Amino acid sequence: MKQLPNSVKTTGALRSRLLTGACVLASAVLLTACANTSNARYYTLTGPTASTLTPAASATPIFIELAPVAVPERLARPQMVLSKPAGQSAELELLEQYRWTSSFENEMRDALSAGITNRLGAVDVSKSGRSQGQAVWRIAVQLRQFDAIENTRVDAAFSWTARRSDTGGNAVCQWSGSETVGSGMDALAQGAQRITDRAAQMIAQHLATLATYPSAPCPR
Repeated sequence: MKQLPNSVKTTGALRSRLLTGACVLASAVLLTACANTSNARYYTLTGPTASTLTPAASATPIFIELAPVAVPERLARPQMVLSKPAGQSAELELLEQYRWTSSFENEMRDALSAGITNRLGAVDVSKSGRSQGQAVWRIAVQLRQFDAIENTRVDAAFSWTARRSDTGGNAVCQWSGSETVGSGMDALAQGAQRITDRAAQMIAQHLATLATYPSAPCPR
């Protein structure tokens, strides 16, 4: 049998070792990723308050259509994102071990929908569908700011547009608030729930007023 030159044998052995090393490295990366997510803790923005509300009695059923919430791209992920206190640093911290149960914008939309519909006794037709001829409030919400500062507070700013399908009436509002939180990630997640629920309360209050006074000012 013809013998291969030593240089060919060396090159083949080197390639084999490189491939083996690459496989070992890839396996280590995958194992690390799995370990990071397997020990993660998951939170929701939909707080217990939304499910315990008693809606005001209304002779006319209210239908809303809540569009997907527009959030800053840096927040559009399931991982929690922490901010530094103002003026200290521009750095953000992405937490692999602390996550929302779905992507942040989906959590935000579900929490606002629950807070609005439960306060008004309304139906969100973007989830349930509707019959023809029913007037619908079409709501578009933009999250302009959401800063979660560990052991300190959660600051948030929202703007929204409410448009009635039958009359074309249109109203634009904005609201901002802050929630002080205690120590730990549980307290921070609960603060995020409270600030989101307060935003839902403002939007629901605005819709209830618009039903009677189409030119009503924004709530404060």
